[in-house]
Amino acid sequence: MITLTNIAMDLGTRLLFSNVSFLIQRGDRIGLVGRNGAGKSTLLGILHGERQATSGDVTIANGTTIGLLSQDLTLDLTLTLRETALQAFKDVLALQDRIEELQHQLTVRTDYESSDYLGIVQELTDANDLFEHRGGRTMHADIERVLTGLGFEQNDLDKVLTMFSGGWQMRAELGRLLLERPDCLLLDEPTNHLDIDSVQWLEDFLTYYDGAIVLVSHDRTFLDAVTKRTIEITPKKIYDIPANYSAYEEIRAERLEQQRAAATQQQKERERVQKWVDRFKSKASLASRAQSRIKYLQRMEIVEVDDQDTSSIRFHFPPAPRSGRTVVECRGVHKSYGPKQVLRGVDFAIERGEKVGFIGKNGEGKTTLARIIGALDEPTAGQCIQGQSTIVGYYAQQQADMLGGHNTVLEVMEQAAPPEMRARIRSLLGAFLFRGDDVSKKVGVLSGGEKSRLALARLLLQPANLLILDEPTNHLDMLSKEVLKEALLSYDGAMIVVSHDRDFLEGLTDRIIAFRQGTLTEYLGDVEEYVKGLKQGARPAAPPPPSSAQPSVESPVLTAAKSREDQKAKERDRKRIEKRIQDIERQIEVQEKTMKELEPQMADPELYKDAVKHHQVVRRYETCKSIVASLMEEWTSMNEQLQELV
Repeated sequence: MITLTNIAMDLGTRLLFSNVSFLIQRGDRIGLVGRNGAGKSTLLGILHGERQATSGDVTIANGTTIGLLSQDLTLDLTLTLRETALQAFKDVLALQDRIEELQHQLTVRTDYESSDYLGIVQELTDANDLFEHRGGRTMHADIERVLTGLGFEQNDLDKVLTMFSGGWQMRAELGRLLLERPDCLLLDEPTNHLDIDSVQWLEDFLTYYDGAIVLVSHDRTFLDAVTKRTIEITPKKIYDIPANYSAYEEIRAERLEQQRAAATQQQKERERVQKWVDRFKSKASLASRAQSRIKYLQRMEIVEVDDQDTSSIRFHFPPAPRSGRTVVECRGVHKSYGPKQVLRGVDFAIERGEKVGFIGKNGEGKTTLARIIGALDEPTAGQCIQGQSTIVGYYAQQQADMLGGHNTVLEVMEQAAPPEMRARIRSLLGAFLFRGDDVSKKVGVLSGGEKSRLALARLLLQPANLLILDEPTNHLDMLSKEVLKEALLSYDGAMIVVSHDRDFLEGLTDRIIAFRQGTLTEYLGDVEEYVKGLKQGARPAAPPPPSSAQPSVESPVLTAAKSREDQKAKERDRKRIEKRIQDIERQIEVQEKTMKELEPQMADPELYKDAVKHHQVVRRYETCKSIVASLMEEWTSMNEQLQELV
């Protein structure tokens, strides 16, 4: 389907990769991996055709469609969510227009026996078959299924994209791409803006996807679930192994061990032969044998050990200062932004040394509660009380993006460091891979991963006994995530981590708090307990609230507004379905009229004497009959949908 031959990408200042050759076939599930900056996104751009390689060839089979989810949005933000999704069906919609045009022609024409009329009937039959084959009959249901699977609500579908955050806009882009169903799907970090529920849904969707998938992700669990082949990019070569990422790591580790053992053995052999040559080459009687061994050394093919970039952050959190038993407690916390009620009577407490994970859909209040606990925001009602001697260390992706683009890496650290830590700033930056001239880089030119590392380094400048980490793994590579997880596991203070990364959360927490519609549900243990509930379709009941909890009551104004939105959506659906039913009935009427006119001809014995005419009449009748059957099936389906709306 797609063949890459000796692809290289040279940026001038550095070589991203070279000698990249591999084949993508239908049904392939490829995980494209490599360190940050290895060129994974660039290679996806080359595959999609929006970037040109420095050298090499990309050969794409005729008719192959390729879709790319990149980190850069390409949406028309003036469209609604539904209109954006409908862009995936532009060919189907064009076909629908053609069907309506053909049906209109059959309605107004009376030359029932002409070849032109018969041609229109045949084209209409073919167009209806193609329309059904391409998903025209189910496209509206498919749109709702995909968008709700990605976390959108029913009443979101007719909202303009500007009403959504960047993360939700990225979900809309992903939804449109999934609905297009290209032959080759290129996904660059598709889970970055998804919650665990949506990631689980996406895994299931991709499992049954009939095209090829090339996936870039730092989510190990997602990679393992979706891919069956791993391609790692390095500057000099690629490694292509038919296994998911975890299995690939084991295979590569074994191969490296074998290469090192072979290289060590070869070096011993070379040293042994060289010693013999050095010892006896001056003796005339052994000169020829020495010469032979010299040639043997020259012919020996050196065993190469694969280059392995093992550079990674390395650190431990400072010991947590002693705090009171209860580090923080929230009582009846409400939080609203205008008419939007995010938290509704939330009660939450965390004790000394406890590790808690916050999970849930975007916009459900995870970050809001984290900010309230960290004293960065105030509740609308209720209270959040920090315990005795509580010291909060707060990390958020937004903080990483707001470090001050005009400041240097070193200046950012110096501004936040207490006097006793100033002497250690450079060594701390070195532990986070900022070495030499890197400390003089302006923050504005740093990559997302570098900003994340800098924000983490700054977090270590002062000891804390409550760490609040909001999506700390975004932009971190696999090795850096592992180091961060190890540091958190050995940290002796309390911790709240907001994350959708299941591999990162696994084994990290004592309990999981799931956010849904402004309320909290608790799961003891780590994220696996929550995922099991998702797979079984079960959601455990929330534990009984403490006696101090205020009832979770939705605003009557908000309830009424939601009811009106639901009613409007139902009315739009009702009008759309009624219009389609009327169109179907008109089409059936035309076809049945034609069939009625053909029946006397078919009953006339004279017709059977002319084989050609007999064939034409019977063919026209059967075509009309087939069209009516198809239309009746759709008419029944439309009426069932209409009954559900009544």
